[in-house]
This record gives sequence, structure tokens and C-alpha cells, in this order.
Amino acid sequence: MLHLRVICPADRSSELVDLLTDAGGVTNVVVLHGAAHRPKGDVVLFDVAREAANQIIERLKELGLAEEGSIAIERVDLSLSRAADTAEAEAPGAPDDAVVWEDLSTQVSAECRITWAYLAFLAIATQIAAIGVLLPSIILIVGGMVLGPEFGAVAAVCFGLLRRDWRLITLAVRTLVIGFTVAIAVTCACALVSRGLGWIGPENLNGHTEVEFIVKPDKWSFIIALLAGAAGVLSITAGKSSALVGVFISVTTVPAAGYIAIAIALGKWDDVTGSVAQLAVNITGMVIAGTTTLLLQRFFWSKYGLRIASPTPRMRGNSSV
Repeated sequence: MLHLRVICPADRSSELVDLLTDAGGVTNVVVLHGAAHRPKGDVVLFDVAREAANQIIERLKELGLAEEGSIAIERVDLSLSRAADTAEAEAPGAPDDAVVWEDLSTQVSAECRITWAYLAFLAIATQIAAIGVLLPSIILIVGGMVLGPEFGAVAAVCFGLLRRDWRLITLAVRTLVIGFTVAIAVTCACALVSRGLGWIGPENLNGHTEVEFIVKPDKWSFIIALLAGAAGVLSITAGKSSALVGVFISVTTVPAAGYIAIAIALGKWDDVTGSVAQLAVNITGMVIAGTTTLLLQRFFWSKYGLRIASPTPRMRGNSSV
């Protein structure tokens, strides 16, 4: 269940309550007349099944409440209520399968911002993976995979393609490009210092068959990227964050970035080319699969999801007052 707090102009609260009362999947409707002061209006509280949330949110926006009032949404971790159970039973499908598009939009928009934390995590993950390439140590390479934060920006690209939001796509691609460029530059600088100190040399990349998969992308690399992209988007839309760990371990984005940095520092240009190809194959595969998964989810809910009537003409007219 989701809990919504809506601030509604007083002259529209009765229409809103009628809408919520008649809608399937809604329960625990509470009205506090005149309780809101900034903005002014009535406060309407209610719970809605995740499967019905998209339709309800759309109706609230059609009433102009996002502009003239306020809509706040939070998850309900525990609800002991027969009425809530009935409301959830009225909505088709399972809660974990439902995608709350406004929630997803907010989440991916936050994930495609370039922050110091994002750059630091990606740089540290790339350095750990690079050390794993040099030793070689599969454990360190996997550690770098898990630490990398890049999938959020990949998911933002997928969502942007779904919505044809070119601004979001541009921001997400910029985040990926700048993030990996900074991470590779920092790791390369550290590798050059290590080479100057005599700690590493070109021979460190010779004969390490354990890590050759990073510089030799093939059809399996692309297939794994497709599977990981689909699983990653599903884990985000279903709120199953634990599944993202498996996605991070499956794809070879961070190890490829680490290998690029080491190969540049050691002058192994053939390995640079292979690592760049591996990075491109993984990101492309995840974007294709992630976008396809979102398209299928949108089709499923638009065809089989709960239908809630739009506000009446009088209600829509009031929203412009």
C-alpha cells in the first residue's frame, strides 16, 4: 500500500472525496477541513494499493492538485486493516509487479545527477577493479563491480527513452561519460605513479588468463548485459534493491574502466581498445533490455490495469479557478 497526503483547495475537496470513494483500490480516506495553511486548503489522507496508484495520481494531477495544492506519497510498510486488504484485492495484479511511474521518475532523476559522492564511488570502484586486474584477483574485481553506482544513470537513460525525455537522456549520458572519464583519469594517474615507483610494469598484464574476458567482449558479454539490464530495471520498479547486487556482479562496466586506465598507463593500446569495446557492449545491452522491460511493463498495465474514471467536466473546470 501507498499512503498519500493531498492538500486540496476547499472548494474542490468534496469532489476529490467523491472520486476517492468511488475508486477501486482506495481506502482509509480521511478529510481534515481547513488544516492546511501553506498552501491553504483541506488535507485529504488516504491509502491506495500500488496497482491502482498510477490511475489515482493521474486523476489528482488532472484536478490541478499538483499545481494548486500538494501531493505527497510514502510507502506503508505494515497495514493491519481488513479494509486495506479489500482495497488491494480490488486492484488487479500483484503489488511487486506494479510500477508507480511518478516514483520511478523521481528516482531516476536523482540517480542521473553528477555529485561528489557518485564520482568518488565510481573512482574508488574503478581503482579496486584495476588492482584486481593487476594482481590478478577476481574477488577484487567483483568488489569493484558491487561498489560501482553507474546503473542508476543507465536506468535513467532507459526511462528517458520510454518517455522520449531527451533532457533526461542527455543528463544521464553526461553523468555516465563524465563519471567514467573521471574514474579512468584518477585510476590512470595512480597507475602512472605506481609505474614510476617501479611497482608495476607492462609485464603485469601478460599471461593473466583470469581477466582476459574483460578485454575480449563477445556474444555472451552482450547476452549477459541484456539479462542484467532487464533484471536491474525489474529490481528498481519492484523495490527489490537486493537484486541489484546480482546485476552489478554480472556486468563488466567497472572492470572495463579499470582495465582501460591500467592499459593506458602501461602503454598496452590493444587492451585499451578491447576494454572500451567491453564497456560499450555492456552499457548498450543494458539500455536495450532496460528500455524493452519498461515498455512491456507499461503495455501490461495500460491494457490490464485498473481503470479509474477521469474527473467530471465540472471538476476539471474548477481546477482552473
